[in-house]
Amino acid sequence: MAILKIIEVLASSKDGWEDAAKKAVEQASKTVKNIRSVYIKDQSATVKDGKIIDYRVNVKITFEVSDS
Repeated sequence: MAILKIIEVLASSKDGWEDAAKKAVEQASKTVKNIRSVYIKDQSATVKDGKIIDYRVNVKITFEVSDS
């Protein structure tokens, strides 16, 4: 039986929500191993002078806990 854990990660990007999600996974994978999935919990953006300047995501990252 696999044991799975979930962490929440906040990330941002100037290029879009997809890029922000990729950055969240890339950053988490530096310290968390066996990542199985990512769930986009929330999306938001910062607007300045009528234009989006920053895309933000709140993601839940699921990973398997190794027993070794």
